[in-house]
Amino acid sequence: MTTDTYHALTTEPAPGAPLVFAFHGTGGDEHQFARFVEEALPGAGLVAPRGDVSEHGALRFFRRTGEGVYDMDDLARRTQAMAAFVEAHRKAHPGRPVYGFGYSNGANIVASVAFLRPDLFDRVALLHPLIPFEPAPQPGLAGRKVLISAGQRDPICPPAATSALIDWFKAQGADVTLAVHEGGHELRQNEIDALVSFLK
Repeated sequence: MTTDTYHALTTEPAPGAPLVFAFHGTGGDEHQFARFVEEALPGAGLVAPRGDVSEHGALRFFRRTGEGVYDMDDLARRTQAMAAFVEAHRKAHPGRPVYGFGYSNGANIVASVAFLRPDLFDRVALLHPLIPFEPAPQPGLAGRKVLISAGQRDPICPPAATSALIDWFKAQGADVTLAVHEGGHELRQNEIDALVSFLK
């Protein structure tokens, strides 16, 4: 895999600045978080890949057969491909801190990459993730900084699933930060504020 495996919006980091991977949600694209990264982390490099799966015209990073029902074989293949893509960009920017965050489906692919290759991201932020399975133990996550945000009334990412994911990361020894609001699947200001603080 190379740095052009995915169509992506990219900017080079300023000297000493981190490289930030931003992953859009279902129906979004590579521009969804570009302005956010530019404003929140001036000088940071950006890699915002475009999902290469179309679900009735909505872009995603892997296939599913229903709401919350993942095509696990497809997820495994696309996780390998994304991990290789991230690794290629990381190698092209040696010595840089590398952060990854995603929303909804974007959070799910970031999480899946972290399960497989915890060495690729120095910090991981998962905004409304849904992992409807228990990942295998991953000791490489020990000490890694992880932000998880959620809505208490999220119909897509049930609170029980979010709690299970939080417990799993803590069991791996990850340093977990939480940002929760009373709403649903939408992003709210407290999450954005938490993400800015987490990435700085």
